[in-house]
Amino acid sequence: MSLFDLSGKVAVITGSTKGIGKAIAEQMALQGASVVVSSRKPDVCDEVAASINARVGEGPGKAIAIPANISHKEALENLITQTRAQLGKIDILVCNAASNPYYGPMTEISDEQFDKIMSNNIKSNHWLCSMVLPEMQARKDGVIIIVSSIGGLMGHTTLGAYGLSKAADMALARNIAVEYGPDNIRANAIAPGLIKTDFARALWDNPEYLKKTMTGCPLRRIGEPNEIAGAAVFLASDAGRYMTGQTLVVDGGVVVGR
Repeated sequence: MSLFDLSGKVAVITGSTKGIGKAIAEQMALQGASVVVSSRKPDVCDEVAASINARVGEGPGKAIAIPANISHKEALENLITQTRAQLGKIDILVCNAASNPYYGPMTEISDEQFDKIMSNNIKSNHWLCSMVLPEMQARKDGVIIIVSSIGGLMGHTTLGAYGLSKAADMALARNIAVEYGPDNIRANAIAPGLIKTDFARALWDNPEYLKKTMTGCPLRRIGEPNEIAGAAVFLASDAGRYMTGQTLVVDGGVVVGR
């Protein structure tokens, strides 16, 4: 059996109707997992789940759609409850959904914008992890993956609050790893560099910023969503079963090239 095989596993992936989250859902399904596609809009969730099922075909993996707004605890509780009702368990949780409503100097961010970043990028992940950890603990098996960012490792002139939230996500993964490692639960973060997604369009669609980023990147390019999905499959599968509490940087070498 392949080290990357996820047959029989159930994965919940937030923010999985586009970009990195969608790529993770697709690749986990291709490796045999049943995946839950989730974002705010029900029709888009249904569309993406259908496209994954068409791609997987008769393989062991499949996708279902359960919409949820990460801003609302009740919606996340429903996401977890409905997943258990339809698929029986949760083996893998991928906290991918995030918000960044502000781009600029930290001194000019409003309290409302700051609170939204911290709530959606940290508190919602804490909620979700707290909801799935008890069943993983009872089963003595489980994987949690938090999609962070190299913004949590580096200072930035226009993404300061976002970077703060992503540094906290790395700490959340470390704390879960230490607390729940004896129960065979692994928790890791992924820190992508600049990836070509709609979420990061304000950065890569800016010619000046894009040129600066690629010049400082040893691979001289930005990343693609599937390159983050591959890291997620590694962390979720037996290939990564001795890795926990870590932040896996996938950035084309930007951090080490500074």
